[in-house]
Amino acid sequence: MKYVLVTGGVVSGLGKGVTASSIGVVLMACGLRVTSIKIDPYLNTDAGTMSPFEHGEVFVLDDGGEVDLDLGNYERFLDLKLTRDNNITTGKIYQSVINKERKGDYLGKTVQVVPHITDAIQEWIERVAMIPVDGKEGPADVCVIELGGTIGDIESMPFIEALGQFSYRVGPGNFCLVHVSLVPVLNVVGEQALEENVKEKLSKFCHVPAANIITLYDVSNIWHIPLLLRDQKVHEAILKGLNLLGVAGEPALEEWTSRAEICDTLHEPVRIAMVGKYTGLSDSYLSVLKALLHASVACRRKLVVEWVAASDLEESTRIEAPDLHKAAWDLLKGADGVLVPGGFGDRGVQGKILAAKYARENDIPFLGICLGMQIAVIEFARSVLNMQDANSTEFDADTTNPCVIFMPEGSKTHMGGTMRLGSRTTYFQVPDCKSAQLYGNVKYVDERHRHRYEVNPDMITQLESAGLSFVGKDESGRRMEILELPTHPYFVGVQFHPEFKSRPGKPSALFLGLIAASCGHLEAFLQSPNITNKSNSPNSLVNGTSNSKIYQNGIKSKHANGSHNIYSNGNGVHA
Repeated sequence: MKYVLVTGGVVSGLGKGVTASSIGVVLMACGLRVTSIKIDPYLNTDAGTMSPFEHGEVFVLDDGGEVDLDLGNYERFLDLKLTRDNNITTGKIYQSVINKERKGDYLGKTVQVVPHITDAIQEWIERVAMIPVDGKEGPADVCVIELGGTIGDIESMPFIEALGQFSYRVGPGNFCLVHVSLVPVLNVVGEQALEENVKEKLSKFCHVPAANIITLYDVSNIWHIPLLLRDQKVHEAILKGLNLLGVAGEPALEEWTSRAEICDTLHEPVRIAMVGKYTGLSDSYLSVLKALLHASVACRRKLVVEWVAASDLEESTRIEAPDLHKAAWDLLKGADGVLVPGGFGDRGVQGKILAAKYARENDIPFLGICLGMQIAVIEFARSVLNMQDANSTEFDADTTNPCVIFMPEGSKTHMGGTMRLGSRTTYFQVPDCKSAQLYGNVKYVDERHRHRYEVNPDMITQLESAGLSFVGKDESGRRMEILELPTHPYFVGVQFHPEFKSRPGKPSALFLGLIAASCGHLEAFLQSPNITNKSNSPNSLVNGTSNSKIYQNGIKSKHANGSHNIYSNGNGVHA
């Protein structure tokens, strides 16, 4: 096994995750099999209990692992299925060491950071690196490890010590270090790349050959990053350090180049109103944004995300801040489609209900995910069944019409890892429903879940008699997974999170449906003879033209304040 370690300096958030993923892309393009590990030095056991404002979204894996969003980057870039053990945290390491100490595994010795914690880190890396995650048998050729945080952080020190020992442990030719750092560029100068004299200076101070100092400047979309690495011969430096020059070939990135260029040429917009609670931080909905992007590019549209803070749609905001209220409603009414993503807590719930009502009554394409599906049920019960106090017991424990209830197997005393998590099977109940068609007319689908509450099964008869159709259910038939409004152009709610399995070359079926409907092409899309391949097709899915697969991209999304959010890397990389 060969190892590539990616670390970061100066400040956090430089783009280590994108760099690590892009290195993986280039190595895979050279014909190597790649796996990934993310190290997060925080004391939490996993990311499950963290606020999205702290660390962005919680990414959910097939095995139910709640992990850092960088693992989502790895899965999307490299098309892998990682495990919870591919995310190492300080909490996991200390917990495993303490458990061993309690069992007496250390035979009475004093348990210390060195060697016990550092050994545990190294053993974890070696074990997880051998797990195949690409659908093939046997271990990968290269494991790309990203160390979160910044070199110099106190909490990172045990990992830095362990990785230093690890490089000696695996021996010469089996370990390569890539350090991502910030090189500030003055706007008045306008230079995008490091000049040779700067590289020479860095080379002398860092003891790194100038040829191994790489510039990752701002790009129009992050699909260009692997191409920048290839153009600057990063693969040659890494392969040389790992003694793989004679094994690997030249990187075959023709399709990747085409994908990046196609994305840059899109001009006709599709506007999606994202009605959520955490709109102040786009990373809170990173996988949703990526899934929207994958579907938009497949439909040959330029994605514009209109960020709508759910609470701004509410009546209280109209009274307290009428301008904010009007601006939010103008964004919602100007959108081609509406998406209500998952979330927890009651802030903004009434605004989300109003958004679902607006989309339902005005035939605007709508996709509700997790809480978004539950919101759609509550709104339907209130507006159509005239149950004025219909609610979720999450928000009103005393409601006389509990449309959404706490799942019996859930825990109300422990938060971490107690939800219904991971890949679960949904069985279609209506073979010709829009969702089933979008998935390729299959009988069932496996999607990832993360929820504590569910639609009340005792109210299904009432809801369906009024026109709502629960077209997907779990194996028991009592847990609602997919709802549709058959009389609506596209009104879909799902209990699961389809965004977690969306890939640039294989967009999520339900996101494709939302974008196609928002473009006015859903009917033609569903009637196409090759519909069974569309959710996994690399080709243009709406206009009939065939193009290369599209891989992950930075997203230019318009915010409510008129600004744009562009993923960029202004980093110098030492390989």
